[in-house]
Amino acid sequence: MAQKQKILIVDDDQNIAELIALYLEKECFETRIVGDGESALREEKSFSPDLILLDIMLPGMDGYQVCREIRTHAKTPVIMLSAKGEVFDKVLGLELGADDYMEKPFDSKELVARVKAVLRRYQESRPVSDPADDVKAVEYPGLSINITNYSVIREGERIDMPPKELELLFFLASSPNHVFTREQLLDRIWGYEYVGDTRTVDVHIKRLREKLGDHEKWRLATIWGVGYKFEAN
Repeated sequence: MAQKQKILIVDDDQNIAELIALYLEKECFETRIVGDGESALREEKSFSPDLILLDIMLPGMDGYQVCREIRTHAKTPVIMLSAKGEVFDKVLGLELGADDYMEKPFDSKELVARVKAVLRRYQESRPVSDPADDVKAVEYPGLSINITNYSVIREGERIDMPPKELELLFFLASSPNHVFTREQLLDRIWGYEYVGDTRTVDVHIKRLREKLGDHEKWRLATIWGVGYKFEAN
């Protein structure tokens, strides 16, 4: 029998947490519930979840702090949950390394669909073996992007970035000078079931530009009215 995928639910509203767990368990996920940030960090290490559903408004350490701490040592997918629907809140969550963001109240079917989509994208991006000839990387002058060990080297210095930023950069750099629409990038990086808006792509491109800057031989270019490309010459 296949091992169940594990979901850690972090929410101080016990009723909401139990309802989420009920829907996920119907889909054959194993769940565990905690109600505060400190407990979330302990359970993240002991429970070893495949994905974390993380409420932002938590007692003590909030969801943003929890996500930031998790990203210092793990690439575990994180979907943030919040009653806050402002663009600033979404951008902040994504910048800290969240893979998705859902506003409360949300439809249970949509939540399950997003959980499955994020898990699928994460699993597809993980290397299945580690022989040298299986290493997937692209290189340009002053830039190396390795999707096998999830590393980016810019002018000899390692640049830390969340998994989705790195996957987006690798995808674009793997097809230099090819223009992709925002919808195509959402489909390829976040999965076809992703139901978020295209601003998610804009946020990730903005963060990549801040971290990488431009180079005389390459840059992340905007094609107005169309999308983005990794421009190389």
